[in-house]
Amino acid sequence: MESKGASSCRLLFCLLISATVFRPGLGWYTVNSAYGDTIIMPCRLDVPQNLMFGKWKYEKPDGSPVFIAFRSSTKKSVQYDDVPEYKDRLSLSENYTLSISNARISDEKRFVCMLVTEDNVFEAPTIVKVFKQPSKPEIVSKALFLETEQLKKLGDCISEDSYPDGNITWYRNGKVLHPLEGAVVIIFKKEMDPVTQLYTMTSTLEYKTTKADIQMPFTCSVTYYGPSGQKTIHSEQAVFDIYYPTEQVTIQVLPPKNAIKEGDNITLKCLGNGNPPPEEFLFYLPGQPEGIRSSNTYTLTDVRRNATGDYKCSLIDKKSMIASTAITVHYLDLSLNPSGEVTRQIGDALPVSCTISASRNATVVWMKDNIRLRSSPSFSSLHYQDAGNYVCETALQEVEGLKKRESLTLIVEGKPQIKMTKKTDPSGLSKTIICHVEGFPKPAIQWTITGSGSVINQTEESPYINGRYYSKIIISPEENVTLTCTAENQLERTVNSLNVSANENREKVNDQAKLIVGIVVGLLLAALVAGVVYWLYMKKSKTASKHVNKDLGNMEENKKLEENNHKTEA
Repeated sequence: MESKGASSCRLLFCLLISATVFRPGLGWYTVNSAYGDTIIMPCRLDVPQNLMFGKWKYEKPDGSPVFIAFRSSTKKSVQYDDVPEYKDRLSLSENYTLSISNARISDEKRFVCMLVTEDNVFEAPTIVKVFKQPSKPEIVSKALFLETEQLKKLGDCISEDSYPDGNITWYRNGKVLHPLEGAVVIIFKKEMDPVTQLYTMTSTLEYKTTKADIQMPFTCSVTYYGPSGQKTIHSEQAVFDIYYPTEQVTIQVLPPKNAIKEGDNITLKCLGNGNPPPEEFLFYLPGQPEGIRSSNTYTLTDVRRNATGDYKCSLIDKKSMIASTAITVHYLDLSLNPSGEVTRQIGDALPVSCTISASRNATVVWMKDNIRLRSSPSFSSLHYQDAGNYVCETALQEVEGLKKRESLTLIVEGKPQIKMTKKTDPSGLSKTIICHVEGFPKPAIQWTITGSGSVINQTEESPYINGRYYSKIIISPEENVTLTCTAENQLERTVNSLNVSANENREKVNDQAKLIVGIVVGLLLAALVAGVVYWLYMKKSKTASKHVNKDLGNMEENKKLEENNHKTEA
């Protein structure tokens, strides 16, 4: 007959092996853990009073158990089973909470906490889920460029080391791209590393681009599940160079076509709005039906006015796509008649004309000796002051640097003309004789004196202005004299004379002497009269003084008589 203890051990063993469990109303419990973190699984069972020990196991895919940890309720000791994948990774606490460090994908199992008494086994299952955040998605194998109206691979979006596997989404300018036949093709694939059991997701996008995609950003994202739920990580933006054919051709002119003048160089520049832009074009010059093949520029040097016309350019392989522009080569002609150095005689008439021929209205300015004239010069009868340097200048204001000028140096010649004048000094002692001369070239003046007389001042000349100047001489003649003025230049010698009378000087001298004598006599008479008056005045003063003294004596005598009379009466 078997003992009661033996039968109890045999019963516990059978219960553990047969996995006959008692589940007092416990449901499924899941623990979520991040890859590499510590998995913490509470036992979730109330510890019975007659507990013998606690034990943890996990179940293989075929349902067979693998025991991994044991803890006695009496000895308080912990024992870990020899399971290689959990070596040094397990920790069982006193309340039978199991911790697994450095969580791995292989830890994703069904674990069971078992509390064993003498007559029963209590179990609480826990499902472990492990999550691994994937790497930030990256667009690789990017196309160097995309061509419009062509379905072409844009690139691959790759996200690595994910568990469980995630999903990749493509975006254009922030909006989700969905597959569209012939325009958007998305190919998704995932691969699992047999060692780490982590997934790598790859999504390939084939895209048919349009010009609307120029500078549009493309991105991708990976959506995955983590311990706290679903999350999304976005890639960096990628912008692609969009190739598209030329739809329009334009032509430019350098320098700006409103400022082209004769002698300039013209550069024609043809542009296509395609990407990449065309590198060669056909250029058509005025009057030439055949185009000239060149790069996007064509230069004409030293252009003339006959280069004015329409210029065109087109694509080489599509001549119907053409652009044109009208070019005007501005010109300015000036003709001055007469010009250069011109010599005329005084009094002559001289017509002057400045003729302008230009591509548009031009301004005309006349200058004489660097001073601007108000109007064009016109000479019906030349004067000496008309001589000078004349300049006719014209310009096109709209065209920088387009100016023309011609000059006329006018010389007015004349034979010497003489006019003599005489001026007598107020004292009457001298005379100033002036010889006024006109003529060009400047005549030389010489004086000749016939007769006797003293020259008080040598000849003095004025400045030569506008063909005129004078020479003067001051003389005091002792007798009638003749002064001769001679003016001579390359054209002629002219002589003029003036007679000066000496009587005029003598009469004026006598008159002056008489005036002086009269003044002296008058002064003497005035002095004599003054002396007589003074003598009479002094004589009268002495007589009056005597009469006054006599009267004073009589008054004293009368006063004494009166005093005596008063004394007698008393």
